[in-house]
Amino acid sequence: MFIMSARDRAPPKGNAMPQVSTAVVFPGQGSQRHGMGQDFHDRFLPARRVYEEASEALGLDMPALCFKSDERLNLTEYAQPAILTTEVAMFRAVQAEFGLLASHYGGHSLGEYTALVAAGALALHEAVQIVRARGCLMQAAVEVGRGSMVAVIGEGLDLEAVQIAIKDLQVSIANDNSAHQFVLSGLADEMRVAQQRVGEIAGGAGVRFVELEVSAPFHSPLMSTIERAFEEVLRETAKCLHAGAARVVTSNYTGGFHDGHAASVIEKLTRQISHTVRWRSNMKALAGRCSRVIEIGPGRPLRGFFRTIGVDAESITSVASAKRVTGGGADF
Repeated sequence: MFIMSARDRAPPKGNAMPQVSTAVVFPGQGSQRHGMGQDFHDRFLPARRVYEEASEALGLDMPALCFKSDERLNLTEYAQPAILTTEVAMFRAVQAEFGLLASHYGGHSLGEYTALVAAGALALHEAVQIVRARGCLMQAAVEVGRGSMVAVIGEGLDLEAVQIAIKDLQVSIANDNSAHQFVLSGLADEMRVAQQRVGEIAGGAGVRFVELEVSAPFHSPLMSTIERAFEEVLRETAKCLHAGAARVVTSNYTGGFHDGHAASVIEKLTRQISHTVRWRSNMKALAGRCSRVIEIGPGRPLRGFFRTIGVDAESITSVASAKRVTGGGADF
C-alpha cells in the first residue's frame, strides 16, 4: 500500500517508441477507481480480450466490476483481480497500439503479479485466480477492525531506528516506499504507541501520519498464518509458471530480481505477504538496468517514489496519457 506526498516495441502502424532500455512498473491495491481501464477497453481489442479472459477465469463480469459504481471494488477479494486485469489490459493495448517495448518489470505488492504476467512468467487466467485467492486469505487472516496501516511521511526517516523502537510491538514496516515515506502495519491498539515512538525519533521534524483505508494489516507478521495456504494456491494454480521469464521482474521480498527458478519464485511470492515490500530497493534495481521507467495503472503513486532516487518516471493512466508518453500510436 502507498500514499502519495507532495514530495514525493514491434508496433503496428509504424509508431515505435525510441529504442531505449525501458522498465514498466505497476501499482498495487489502493490505486483502484471506478471506471478504470474503460477507455482502453472501448478503443482497443487487446484490452477487451484481457477483460474477457479474466471474466471467464473468475466467473465474474470484470468490465462491470471495473467500470461501474460497484462497491465490491473496495473489497480486497475483488479489488486485487480487478486492478491486475486493468493493468494487463492497459499494458497489452499500449504494446499493440503504441509500440511499447519493455525489457524489465516491477510492481508494488499486488503489482508484482501484474509484472510477472507482463513479463510472460504467469498466464493471465492463472494470475487473476491467484490474486483473488490471495485477497480472500489476506482478508481472513485478521479480524476486521483489529489491524491498521499507517503511512509515515517526512524527511530523513531512519528505518533502522524505527525498527528498533517498535520491535516489542505487533507493528512492523510493511512498505519501504522511499526516503520520505514508509508504511507501518499491525494491531490497531499498538499502532498508536508505534506512532508516538516514531514521532520521538523524528524529534518533531515535520513527520506526518496518514491512516490508510485498508481492511487488514497487510505485509506484517500477522499475515504469516496464511502463508502455507497461499503457497498451496500458488503451486496448484501456477502450473504453467515460466520461471525463467521472471528474471527480469523485481521481487518485493528480496528487493532484487527473481532468480528464474520456479521454487524460488513461489517462495518469494509466498513470503511477500507477511514481509516488507522493499520498493526502494526495487526502484534502484530497475534504475540500474534501464534508462526509462514507465508506470502503467489506474493511478500513478509510483512516479513520486522514483523521483526521490532521481528518476523521472512517466505514467500512463489513460489512453490520452499513453499517446503523450509514447509520442504517437493509434489514430483517434
